[in-house]
Amino acid sequence: MDARVPELADTLLLIERELRMAGLWSDSAPSAQALASCEPFCVDTLAFEQWLQWVLLPRMKAILEGDRPLPQVSGISPMAEVAFVERPVGGLLAALQRFDRLLSGG
Repeated sequence: MDARVPELADTLLLIERELRMAGLWSDSAPSAQALASCEPFCVDTLAFEQWLQWVLLPRMKAILEGDRPLPQVSGISPMAEVAFVERPVGGLLAALQRFDRLLSGG
């Protein structure tokens, strides 16, 4: 098992917690069509927080639980900085930066 897995699992839980605390968590899933977007971060069909909740978190959970290879790099936090430029979500940004560092090896 990759030594980063426990810290990544904790970071994913922290991302979920921060989304909930910021009021960005949704109880209703987007449509299957919206989730099937081929664009990065589903920018044409989802708000960034929806992408985090309905795409990133489930995919990473499946990777960790399935003991599959981790992505080699992550650059989610720059997108988050743009998406949340007018929202006070410092804790969420910090969690996403941690996520990027863990996957990108630094």
